[in-house]
Amino acid sequence: MVYPLQEKLYISGMDDRAPSLARRWRLGCEDITFSYAPMLDDPAALPQAANRVAGLPRLWLHAPFAELIPCAIDPLVRQTAQHRFRQTLAAAQKLGIRQVVLHGGFIPHVYFPEWYVEQSVLFWRDFLQEVPPDFLLALENVMEPSPDTLVSIAAGVDDPRLGLCLDVGHANTCVSRTPPLDWIAPMAPYLRHVHLHNNRGQDDLHAPLDEGTVPMGKIIGAVLEQAPRATFTIENQDALPSLRWLAQQGYIEDIL
Repeated sequence: MVYPLQEKLYISGMDDRAPSLARRWRLGCEDITFSYAPMLDDPAALPQAANRVAGLPRLWLHAPFAELIPCAIDPLVRQTAQHRFRQTLAAAQKLGIRQVVLHGGFIPHVYFPEWYVEQSVLFWRDFLQEVPPDFLLALENVMEPSPDTLVSIAAGVDDPRLGLCLDVGHANTCVSRTPPLDWIAPMAPYLRHVHLHNNRGQDDLHAPLDEGTVPMGKIIGAVLEQAPRATFTIENQDALPSLRWLAQQGYIEDIL
């Protein structure tokens, strides 16, 4: 039997058991050690992260995101983002990880979409000069109301090292004006990764895949068809219910 997500699925470190679950279910892991920026300055963090993911063959790393705004008006704020992303890149290289998720930093009613696109293109073109050719950076939607700005950024940078990450839960919250399913086609040429979690259409709950209004089966099917290179991460604090649901739907092998 063919399991379409078996070689494409990762478990987020939001679940403390992610590495052990990944080993048991034969999946990848998306490490979040450095999504909390102060960990980049903790000398103990890197060896601890290395120990957690040791032996796992497929890994993503989630970069820090709070207060990091590549399109910021203040150049000192941009410098902070650049500094933290450089540290993340160095950590990823030491961990042997070549795939990193980052947030674009868009804040509605603060940045005009045109500014966000223009300044982000400049930021990422400059930053990519430091990124090895075998790396993949994926920009994730958070408060963007539609896929348009992220697609414009990826198109403007026009570099295979910069792709997009569709967070379907974020696309289903009150900030999104576009239904989650309608994000896929515009993003497809640049879509490299997908975060899977559910909610009821307002708050970002990171609920199990079958608990909310996101049409998860349609989402997965559309991504597999339109962006076959894309991988997926379950982003739940308890990933087991989502793993069981995916197994019941035939997406991954049921190991229970």
